[in-house]
Amino acid sequence: MPVVPAARLLRLLLLLGPWLPAAGAVEPPLPAVVLTILARNAEHSLPHYLGALERLDYPRARLALCLRAQAEDPLLPPGPSGCLDLAGGQQAEQLACPGSPRGRDQQNWGFRGAGRGKQHLFGPVLTRRGEGTDLWCPGKEGRCPGCATDHNTDNTTEMLQEWLAAVGDDYATVVWRPEGEPRSYPDEEGPKHWTKERHQFLMELKQEALTFARDWGADYILFADTDNILTNNQTLRLLIDQGLPVVAPMLDSQTYYSNFWCGITPQGYYRRTADYFPTKNRQRRGCFQVPMVHSTFLVSLRTEGAAQLAFYPPHPNYSWPFDDIIVFAYACQAVGVTIHVCNEHRYGYMNVPVKPHQGLEDEKVNFIHLILEALVDGPPMWASAHVSRPPKRPSKMGFDEVFVISLARRPDRRERMLSSLWEMEVSGRVVDAVDGRTLNSSLMRSLGVDLLPGYQDPYSGRTLTKGEVGCFLSHYSIWEEVVARRLARILVFEDDVRFESNFRGRLERLMEEVEAEKLPWDLIYLGRKQVNPEEEAAVEGLPHLVVAGYSYWTLAYVLSLAGARKLLASQPLHRMLPVDEFLPIMFDQHPNEQYKAHFWPRDLRAFSARPLLAAPTHYAGDAEWLSDTETSSPWDDDSGRIISWSGSHKTLRGPRLDLAGSSGHSLHPHPRDEL
Repeated sequence: MPVVPAARLLRLLLLLGPWLPAAGAVEPPLPAVVLTILARNAEHSLPHYLGALERLDYPRARLALCLRAQAEDPLLPPGPSGCLDLAGGQQAEQLACPGSPRGRDQQNWGFRGAGRGKQHLFGPVLTRRGEGTDLWCPGKEGRCPGCATDHNTDNTTEMLQEWLAAVGDDYATVVWRPEGEPRSYPDEEGPKHWTKERHQFLMELKQEALTFARDWGADYILFADTDNILTNNQTLRLLIDQGLPVVAPMLDSQTYYSNFWCGITPQGYYRRTADYFPTKNRQRRGCFQVPMVHSTFLVSLRTEGAAQLAFYPPHPNYSWPFDDIIVFAYACQAVGVTIHVCNEHRYGYMNVPVKPHQGLEDEKVNFIHLILEALVDGPPMWASAHVSRPPKRPSKMGFDEVFVISLARRPDRRERMLSSLWEMEVSGRVVDAVDGRTLNSSLMRSLGVDLLPGYQDPYSGRTLTKGEVGCFLSHYSIWEEVVARRLARILVFEDDVRFESNFRGRLERLMEEVEAEKLPWDLIYLGRKQVNPEEEAAVEGLPHLVVAGYSYWTLAYVLSLAGARKLLASQPLHRMLPVDEFLPIMFDQHPNEQYKAHFWPRDLRAFSARPLLAAPTHYAGDAEWLSDTETSSPWDDDSGRIISWSGSHKTLRGPRLDLAGSSGHSLHPHPRDEL
């Protein structure tokens, strides 16, 4: 064995020294972080919010939770003294909590060890029976520090208590602050109306959390609203790694709304700048200094000036609007603490706030839409398994059947579609689509399939594809079932649907209005690509309906029994063209007279929702776009080759899509939506 000269070995050790682990060296602990949970009537979003917190890739032993509730938890058994015992209903030694009558003169929070060395403050009484057991007494009056629910009228309190019972012992410290009975604020128009008194109460809660974090010795405090879902489990590490005093992860929403401002006026109001949309759309990426962030942001408690930051009371010179996010922005500005927003990663989602006059049901509708958007755009939101959610009650919404056409070899699409319907409480039935890749000339001849003479794609000039044949046969099989079972009206979806906000509610209202007006109809488009929308006439007495003109796509529509009979009677398999070209022929709106001459009568009574209630999940050119009709072989080609027909404009994102209606719950972007 060759001997390495001592001089060479010494030089090698000196070079490698910084990369060699020291014997017995211990990695320094990660910074301690307080997670602030402030909840009011958040039952609709809490399961997904808590699920995201559970999945954060950060040691729970370095995290403290701050919460509050306002009523006793009916899900856990009370102990003899009325306290809830996480270990089994036994009484415990009671320790005074700061802010309670027995603890007001204490100079610190008076924590006591509980269970595996953890600290728990369930206020107003901290209880302890012995190692491995923790208790709390909800529903009592008191002013313990921490985060809170705010006079809830829904199941928020019980959800938080149930979640804490399952996971609370994993965290370094849990602070629970009870609140009184549900109440409203003076001059409050509804549960989503922000009055001065409500703003002040929120400022006080945030200030208490900030004070607690400092006294506990935390390095950071994370504020995160309960309708902000951090789907990126690296969010906390990524933000800490930036080393910034105040930093927000840019969150996505259904509109241009996000959790930062790029400009602010000298009076503290929003100022539009040229930087907002490039930042929101990630056309520029990085961490950018901004005047204000809100909803979800991380504050470093070790940075210079952090000790002077406050939510309440406002700075002595404060004259800006009385709003917690603006008060804090002013405090940062006053002491020279910079604020940043980072957008180089996808961190998660935030719900679009409802108007002051709207209620909890409107906010729930918005959040369900956010769940659906996350299912399409990814990553999806996952609810906590430790929280009991209100049961779903799917129905067919008054239709005889809700069909979902889906290729068996596209399980991801099928799963997403069924998950979307489940969230909207719609009961759908999957119909296995006819796969064009399995078709050959002899099989199509046996089905009686033949090409419409002279058919060419209106944009690329190509012939019919096997994918388009499979698509047509899939819809055709549903029409046959409608007639065979004498189904009065049905709803048909393809598996690449992006639903508009409150799809279910808006469709139900539309069908009620149609029935009330006794409108004779055969087909109603819910999603389509309009070709000449300016030529479409409104339906008298039905403001959300137009007479359908030449259209593409069959991704979502309603069909009557009479309509299905008309479609079958035209015997389209013997002169086939794409199904979205066939339907306009049947209501006599196709521009090609030669095609129309092969079909008679062309008396399908076709209408369309306005604004539309559905769109494709992706368009040609999008990174995630995939079409089994466009990516296919010609209908008479049995060679097995697959061709991507990128020339058709049908699948492009067209400027004529009527998806920006202002009525109902449409959440499509508007230039002012960044507010």
